[in-house]
Amino acid sequence: MAKYVLAYSGGGGMPETEEEVAAEMEKWGAWFGSLGDSVVDGGNPFGASSTISPDGSVSASGSRGLTGYSVISADSLDAAQDAAKGCPVLANDGTVDVYEAIEM
Repeated sequence: MAKYVLAYSGGGGMPETEEEVAAEMEKWGAWFGSLGDSVVDGGNPFGASSTISPDGSVSASGSRGLTGYSVISADSLDAAQDAAKGCPVLANDGTVDVYEAIEM
């Protein structure tokens, strides 16, 4: 089995109230529960970011708009994509990029 990084973009931002946090955590917990042992690292949302250009200049925000990540194991890219289709970020107009992590 290979490892796949699920990189999240968008998704409506961070919840503000305790109730909103609890509701989002419940959605993510249910999704991770459905993935079972394939969850290698549940990941985290991202906070402040910056982008460093080839000339060394730094801009104040990440150029790709990533909002978080998780790592799962799957038999194939297709299987990882299928697993990602249940991600709660998609219900909030976000996207999920799926990358195979190559063992070195």
